[in-house]
Amino acid sequence: MDIRALRYFVAVAGTGHMTRAAEQLGIQQPPLSLQIKALERELGVLLFKRHPRGVALTDAGRLFQVEALRMLQDMDAMKQRMARVANGQAGTLAVGFTSSAAAHRFMPEALRAFRRAHPGVELQLREDNAAELTEALAAGRLHCGLLRVPVARPEGLVFETLLREPVWVAMPSDHRFAQAALDARTTGKKSARPLPLSKLCEEGIILVRRPGAPGLYAELLALCHAKGLRPRVVAEVDRMMTNLNLVAAGVGLSVVPASMTGVHAHAIAYTRLADGGQLDAPLTLVSRTEEDNRPAQHFAALLRKLAAENPGS
Repeated sequence: MDIRALRYFVAVAGTGHMTRAAEQLGIQQPPLSLQIKALERELGVLLFKRHPRGVALTDAGRLFQVEALRMLQDMDAMKQRMARVANGQAGTLAVGFTSSAAAHRFMPEALRAFRRAHPGVELQLREDNAAELTEALAAGRLHCGLLRVPVARPEGLVFETLLREPVWVAMPSDHRFAQAALDARTTGKKSARPLPLSKLCEEGIILVRRPGAPGLYAELLALCHAKGLRPRVVAEVDRMMTNLNLVAAGVGLSVVPASMTGVHAHAIAYTRLADGGQLDAPLTLVSRTEEDNRPAQHFAALLRKLAAENPGS
């Protein structure tokens, strides 16, 4: 039994006449009659009573009509759903992000814009560190991700820099370098005098990275070494929020993207890094090279559009 046989049956049942049903379907009457007889043989029941003026449904035919109509409606609904999936208006979009990427206002604005444009798409959000997100993308568990500096570049993934922002120094609010930053905040100044990299290296530094992997904090260490400085690392953690929790607890100092300078404002003071011109925090879109998920394609296009419209955000 195929979908065509169901449509033929429903047409005959609706018109009560083989010839009129054939005209409605755009076929000849003899082939239609043969199709109905073949359907009756396949089901093992008589669906129509034949009479000189046409046909009438049998009891079995009336039961089959209910089922046939339901199946055709389900088929039409499925086609409509698949059409929405094909144009990216339905389906699932799995997005991963690091906590520092999520802290940038670009992230929630992009998600809101996508939800408005594609309300039928189910969003699945996952927060993790850059290394775990990259591995999940390479394994096909995520469609795209937003992170800072890539820590690995597996084959099959594309890395695009959407935005860049400076890094700031984060320090406990009772630290000896903190008073100038707190005074600037109190007086409404944009920032206190930038902290030299040499002064930062005099303190214990907290890093957010997988040991030995590249990334923002590996670039910080490389910059220190290039200037002949020997930073003292007191902790290495997996996530930016853990980093800032440790700063707030007085464990050490760190550098963070400028968009995170409002975190733990009661316990952390922030100031610019004097040598930070060679160090910045990009916002990086990671996607799969041969992505066939239409919502993911639409989301990536939206991110590029928003980033182009707001390069300094």
